[in-house]
Amino acid sequence: MQTAFDLPADPMTDSGRPKTYVAIAGNIGAGKSTLTEILADYFGWTAFFERVDDNPYLSDFYEEMQRWSFNLQVFFLSSRFKHQREIEQNAVSVVQDRSIYEDVEIFARNLHEMGLMDGRDYENYADLFSIMTGYLQPPDLLVYLRASVPTLVRQIQARGRDFESGIRIDYLEALNELYEDWIDRYPHPKLVVETDTLDFVNEPEDRFEIVSRVESRLYGLFPVKG
Repeated sequence: MQTAFDLPADPMTDSGRPKTYVAIAGNIGAGKSTLTEILADYFGWTAFFERVDDNPYLSDFYEEMQRWSFNLQVFFLSSRFKHQREIEQNAVSVVQDRSIYEDVEIFARNLHEMGLMDGRDYENYADLFSIMTGYLQPPDLLVYLRASVPTLVRQIQARGRDFESGIRIDYLEALNELYEDWIDRYPHPKLVVETDTLDFVNEPEDRFEIVSRVESRLYGLFPVKG
């Protein structure tokens, strides 16, 4: 059985197809970083990862969400804006761990609805988001990793980040609800992947399946010209 890493080099790479920009969306623990690595390795794309390990606000946020929510969201917004501008200005194909659109549609909105970001800060943040995204182009393809809360909890525990140990179940549930609302409204090309029955971290067949689905969707968006 071939795995994603056993397959020949991406046949589209030298086909004259324009550069590709794929973003991986999904809740905390859905497997975005892992899939980003897999796709970057297989297609030979440049990977842009969410800033987690060097994030100066993340640990404080999980300890005291209301105090640090605005600071954290502005940091993520700034970081992703810089990444996306760099993506647009370079000629290489890219896969990105989480899109900028999730910041306002999911995380800031959830913090506001939970009473962890006040209305003044939320409106300020949303205005800033609107101005910044006006300068950006959406991904060619958004891959949404849909996962139930038990799957998210299991995968969060498996990676063992200390600052994530206190994430509340109701927080993850609220994020999932907002993700479902957003992905239904998302107006650009997308691929929804049900991950509860997939283990693309450890199972080669599952890895092959998800890479094949992404590849097939890209062929539909960018047909190879003979």
